[in-house]
Amino acid sequence: MDKMPAWADAVLVPLISILLAAILSALVILAIGESPLDALNLMVEGALMRSSGWGYTLYYTTNFIFTGLCVAVAFHAKMFNIGGEGQAMIGGLGVALVCLFIPFPHWSIALLVAIAAAAVFGALWALIPAYLQAKRGSHIVITTIMFNFIAAAVLNYVLVNVLRPQGAMDPATATFPAATQLPTFQEMFATADNPLFRGSPANVTFFLAVLACVGFWYLIWRTKLGYEIRAFGHSESAAKYAGISPVRITIVAMLISGGLAGMMALNTTMGEAERLVMNATEGAGFIGIAVALMGRSHPVGIFLAALLFGFLYQGGAELALWTNIPRELITVIQALVILFTGALDNMVRMPLERIFLATRRRNG
Repeated sequence: MDKMPAWADAVLVPLISILLAAILSALVILAIGESPLDALNLMVEGALMRSSGWGYTLYYTTNFIFTGLCVAVAFHAKMFNIGGEGQAMIGGLGVALVCLFIPFPHWSIALLVAIAAAAVFGALWALIPAYLQAKRGSHIVITTIMFNFIAAAVLNYVLVNVLRPQGAMDPATATFPAATQLPTFQEMFATADNPLFRGSPANVTFFLAVLACVGFWYLIWRTKLGYEIRAFGHSESAAKYAGISPVRITIVAMLISGGLAGMMALNTTMGEAERLVMNATEGAGFIGIAVALMGRSHPVGIFLAALLFGFLYQGGAELALWTNIPRELITVIQALVILFTGALDNMVRMPLERIFLATRRRNG
């Protein structure tokens, strides 16, 4: 018998963890002489109460959905892919190459080709760590961390020495042709009488991220491959006994994981910057780890967790702009949420399990 109902594990544990992180964050804000309630009101106002704020929140959410799904695929196979940051960087390189060198007649065709390029480049960057794990026993955490740094170095070299336009100073490509630039929410939903999402970077890739959640659910819970990934994650020895190849599942799961991370670059490179720049990922690959943990590696949970971190990113930017709260403190608040929902997860789960067990004994 389970110690705790599934709904409690999926809803109650993350909710209590977030509340604990919020309480501690409020104490930190009080310690520097600011009002936690005023800070919360400003975050809500800036991130949720205006369409432009929603545009930024959903832009960040899109990034975190892709990187959260990336980490979750590996989690289901009992692997810890910390290389989403590097895989997204290399995915951006794939997007830039097709957008700069293929003459597309329309953004919709460009998007389809860019999806394939981003996924393939991201997957290939995950292939070597996957092979080393499957064939050589190298730990996936170590190799994927190393490949983040290698990806940054490769991207820096390519931007400075290969793709930088003549005479330009910053390490970035030229702006993509107009036919490859994706429609923003402002272009899709604003009218002359109602200028929604003014100036925000949210674009059509948000809907692609939602489709990725649906595809992830179908893959993991409705296909033979998804069953094999979950079976391997639950017990490698049992999976081998059932005829499931550990080498194949390790490599395939990591390829899917890297492909999802690479697709994040569609939002940052093709949708927002409309060119490839350094540091476009902005740490989203690492935030994806917290999103997958908080979302329990389920697409609905990942979507909600990504939305929370999108709110924290945009709300934190509003705090840094309009109050004396330094930007670094926003990072501390985000870190507290990660700490309580990830590293200190059992601090909440174990007392709840005891409460539910005691309740069952009394009722039984």
